[in-house]
Order: sequence, then C-alpha cells, then structure tokens
Amino acid sequence: MNPDLVTPDPRADSLPARVGDRGETALARLAELRASDPPTTGGRVLSYVYDSGVEGLDDIAIRAAALAHGVNGLDPTVFGSVADVHGGIVRRAREILGGDDEVFGSVTSGGTESCVLACLAAREVAGRLPGEGGTIVAPVTVHAAFRKAAHLLGLRFVGVEVDPATARVSAQELLAAVDHDTVLVVCSAPAYPTGVVDPVEEVAAGLEARGADHVGLHVDACLGGLVLPFWPDGPGGPALEPWDLRLPRVTSVSADLHKYGFAPKGSSVLLSRGRARHRAAWFATVDWPGYPVVNPTLLGSKPLEPAAAAWAVLEALGDDGQRELVARTARATDRLAMGIEALEGLRLLDRDPGPLLAVVADESAPDDRRVHPHLWADACGPRGIAVQCQPAYRQERGAVPSSAHLTITPVTERLVEEILAVAGEAADEVRGRPAPEAPAEFADVLGALESGALSPADLLALPEDDVHALVSAVVSGDSEPGMAGLLAAIERLPAEVGARLVRAYLAAVME
Repeated sequence: MNPDLVTPDPRADSLPARVGDRGETALARLAELRASDPPTTGGRVLSYVYDSGVEGLDDIAIRAAALAHGVNGLDPTVFGSVADVHGGIVRRAREILGGDDEVFGSVTSGGTESCVLACLAAREVAGRLPGEGGTIVAPVTVHAAFRKAAHLLGLRFVGVEVDPATARVSAQELLAAVDHDTVLVVCSAPAYPTGVVDPVEEVAAGLEARGADHVGLHVDACLGGLVLPFWPDGPGGPALEPWDLRLPRVTSVSADLHKYGFAPKGSSVLLSRGRARHRAAWFATVDWPGYPVVNPTLLGSKPLEPAAAAWAVLEALGDDGQRELVARTARATDRLAMGIEALEGLRLLDRDPGPLLAVVADESAPDDRRVHPHLWADACGPRGIAVQCQPAYRQERGAVPSSAHLTITPVTERLVEEILAVAGEAADEVRGRPAPEAPAEFADVLGALESGALSPADLLALPEDDVHALVSAVVSGDSEPGMAGLLAAIERLPAEVGARLVRAYLAAVME
C-alpha cells in the first residue's frame, strides 16, 4: 500500500501527552490507595515485610530493577543477563548454605514456588506419577506451601504431630512416618508459626541409616536461610546443629531472597544436590509447533526485575553487611523476648536462635490475670504495632495453643522500647478477658455444627454464593470482628470447613 494514501491519525501526535496525563492520574490514585496501607518500612509491621533499615539499600534495589525492566527471563539464550544474574544469586546462596560444586539452583518467584519445585523434583526422582500414592512427610508446623504442593502435584501430605507445649517434632516420629510411598521428608529452619528449628541432622542420620535413597530431604529455610548462618550465639540459645547443605543427606534447600536477603518481593532460590534432582523440576517440550519450551520454574515468561534487585542487594551487602544486619536483628529479638516474657499473663511458646517469636497465654497464671494472644494482638494494632494472629492447631496429643507471631528485622532494634511499651499497654487492656468469641454472623452455623444438626459435608456442599453471603455479612457487618473473632470461629470449625470460609472471606474483601 502506498503510504501517501494512508490517512494519518490526527491524534497520533498527542498520544504521549495523553498517556502522560492519564499516567499521572493513575499514579496519584495509587498513592492514595497506598496511603491507607500499613508501612512496609520502619519496623511497625511484625510480619510480611523485611526492612534492613539501611539507608540507600532500597534505592539500589529499585535502580537495579529499573535496569532490568522489560527483560523476559524466559530465555537466557536471548537475554544473557538472565543467566549471569541468576547464576550470581545461586553461587552466593550456595556459599552461605554450605553447598559445593555439586549443588545447583534456580531463582524463583518466592518461597511457595521453591517449595513446590522441591516436591516436584522429589516426585520425579522417585519415579512417581500423580495419584500413585507418593507422600510428603513433614511436621504439622511446616509451611502450608507443602500442603499446596501435595494438592497440585497429586501427592499426599502426611503431617507428624508436635509436642503441644513446645511445638517441637520428634525426629524418631518423623522417621517412623516414612515408608515405601514417601518421596520427600521436609524439615523447617525455622518453622514460621513457632520459630523452632526442626532436628535436621538427626533426621538426615536416620534416613542414611535406613538406606532410604529414594527419599529426598528438603530443608525449608525460606525464612531462615539467609539469617541463621550469621546468627550469633547468645540468649536465644546455643549455636544450631548443622541443618543445611553441609549435611550430605540434605538433598535440597529453599531460601527467600525477599526475606532476610532484604530484596523486594518476590524472589527466592531453590538449591538442589546433583544435576539429576535439579533438572527433575524443569519442564521441557518440543511437542508443539512453536519454539522449544524449557522452564526451570513454574513460570514461563517472567520479569528479571526482582532477581536483578536481589542480586544487587546481595552484592552490596556482602558477608560483612549481612552479618551486621543479623546482629541487629538478634539483639532486637533477645530484648523483645525478655520483655514479653516479663509481661504477666503471656509467655513464649519456645525458642531457638532466629528472628521469630510465638507468644501464647501463660496457662500458669490465674484466669483473671491471663492474656489471650489474639486479644493482645488486636490491642497492639491501634497503638501502631501490627502483630499477626495464629489459630490454635488441633492434634490428637493436644492442641498447639493460639498464638501471636512476631517477625523481627534489623530496623526493629530502633523500636524495641516502643514495641515493649505498646505490648505492655495492650496486655494491661485485655488481661483477664475471656477468650474471644466468633462473630455473631457465624453463631447459627457454629451452633448447628456442634449440635450435629449440620455436618461438615453439608457445609462443604453449599453453593459458593451461599457461603459468600454468610461471610459477606461478617465483612460488611456494623461491628469490626478483628482477627481475634475470626480466628475464634476458625478454631471451632473442622479444618476443611474453616479453609472454605477463609477463602470466601478473602474473596469477599477483594471483590
């Protein structure tokens, strides 16, 4: 076609201006939306965010991400920077976690993807097909990502109960659950709900002794992988026994870069011993008319930005910077642990070296002096400190109690006295109050379940719109239930019913 005959778009020259104007409007709106969120820096949110407190470090990450903007991590044969950045992250993580040249790695979008890939590799190495009965054996305190992996991969999750007083698993009981169907045993370093590090060395020795070569041993160090290797000895306990790739029987380790690597969301790394296990998690096909597809991770097209930011932050910090940040975290954790233990009516569940605290009610205190951790957490929030609630976990040997979770970061050290002051005021406010009750909107359902008039199967068979209506009444209710009320409902519900209701609750919030 003759270009002279094409009628030009009279608005074409105005496109940059229109895009700019609309973009500025969108950015202003985003700023308004973000203003209602809790701060992601400053140390006042004791879960979900990991603030180094180092001036300029976030700017390095942002600049690195900008340099990688637009790069598709799908194909490192086209974008060579992908291989260099990912390779640099893997080498750095391998050094920190005690690996050698026989350890290989993939950079993923986060801990869940790393954990799912570890389970996929275990299934493939064991020669199992989905639905053939392969099992993942782990303490019940292991991250929910492994239950999700079992669901996605056609495996079965076998949870081993823990001591309700300490939330610790027995290595002997974990090993006793391993049989010919087991493809993977998982230990945590540490377990997110409790801060406890599982007995990896003892489990590794037990697997070695029984010659269970078909069974992988994965250490979920998504939270601890870049902090525990630098943790100093101190009040948090003695140095940990080896738990990482220094143990030859450990076949894989996951570690999140967006946690104590202080990188932006979302970046993680999965390290695997040997090429066979490493590549068993990959997907490759030439059985279609397009380009050859090779995916080391679950994602195909993926941004380089998070990995580039993580790589730049790791390079900027080095071992000395990482060690100093962990030292700050350790000091803050020790001071908070001692201060919370001194509050009447509260205690710590148990403690290993590491940056997590699980706060529970002190059952030795009289009822009128006891502090329920969910009421305490809800009372901390309005005072400017966000603490995460965790429901009680029912087991045959006794429940792991309701708890409040604190993730400590380097910047927390600046706020220790303020946090302890808030913790004390919140404890004084709720001390002696009875355990929280479920929202009134759930009362009929809970009563019918507990009387037997309604079965869990009846609830699970309800149409989704009916469940949505039930939960929407809580979301839009006149009274704010707080997390304490919602978790009180979850604690009274069968797990499968509770899962459906919390799914509906989050969906109602988002819809």
